[in-house]
Amino acid sequence: GTPRNLSYWWNFGSLAGIVLVMQIITGIFLAMHYKADINTAFDSIQHIMRDVNYGWLLRYIHSSGASAFFAMIFIHMARTLYYGSYRAPRELLWWTGQGLLLLLMATAFMGYLLPWGQMSYWGAAVITNLFRATPFFGEYVVIWLRGDFQVGDATLTRFYALHYLFPFIIVGAVMIHLIALHTVKSSNPTGVDLKPKDIIPFHPYFTIKDMVGVGVYLMVFSIFVFFIPNTLIEAANNIPANPMQTPAHIVPEWYFLPFYAILRSVPDLAGGVVAMGLSVLIFAAMPFLDRSRIPGGARYRPVFRSMFFVFVANMLVLGYVGAVSVTPTTAIIGQVATIVYFGTFLFLPWV
Repeated sequence: GTPRNLSYWWNFGSLAGIVLVMQIITGIFLAMHYKADINTAFDSIQHIMRDVNYGWLLRYIHSSGASAFFAMIFIHMARTLYYGSYRAPRELLWWTGQGLLLLLMATAFMGYLLPWGQMSYWGAAVITNLFRATPFFGEYVVIWLRGDFQVGDATLTRFYALHYLFPFIIVGAVMIHLIALHTVKSSNPTGVDLKPKDIIPFHPYFTIKDMVGVGVYLMVFSIFVFFIPNTLIEAANNIPANPMQTPAHIVPEWYFLPFYAILRSVPDLAGGVVAMGLSVLIFAAMPFLDRSRIPGGARYRPVFRSMFFVFVANMLVLGYVGAVSVTPTTAIIGQVATIVYFGTFLFLPWV
């Protein structure tokens, strides 16, 4: 049974699942025409776009789908944070979700190298280079990741193999996430355990509600796929990768921008990498940091609610800072936003 008072904010979990299925299906068909070789990868994408029947559609569904996936996950996480659904007895559900986020980030990062455009190449070069911050054997870790002394054919081949493998690991992790959900059941907007009379079957009540969400999602998604597919593809990625020519601005995909901003706002390489890693992993501490006994998350806690909205606004600021080139002004804004980001978590036990 499912609480009868679930709002439309509870739709994003199932939507993320549907996006995952679409990504796997389009990915398998793209893999049939793609060549994981530095001499032919870029051209094979052009071949998919121009010569393969509906290849342009497969490619745009897949590239827009990556962004859609992160959008769904971020909203899904924001809902969980707002309603305090990460608290006991749902900690395991929250942590399995965290693991899924990390797997998704790795998959998206590896997939971004495959078109072998300028941003693909330089993004991978910059990010793999961060592993130099590993104490004692950083150099070896970078070579191990790349399979070579620079991002090259070996890197492309292994990223392709792993990009194909990871979604199936994600499917397994989703199963674990769902088992954790069915063990503790869905939370609800009131945060109070409901009486038996307020529990209704998932089907047909919520399957039909999820279908409404899918309909709205597909309308928005179709606008991106059919009318503005290139808004989510960096223009520099339409230029073949050139190791001899660094682009003026190396920017990751939009969904990594806040974390990239945190990385850049720490002057020291090792410190920046630690801060960026912590910025993703710190969510796992939420069940311990939030010590309030009031149910319903932000619903009955005005200070917590204000903190939530400040946090969301701060994420947007970090995203902006990550997207623009570094100037003295943006550097200061980034550092302040980073302090606010971590400050929110440290301040939480006293709210």
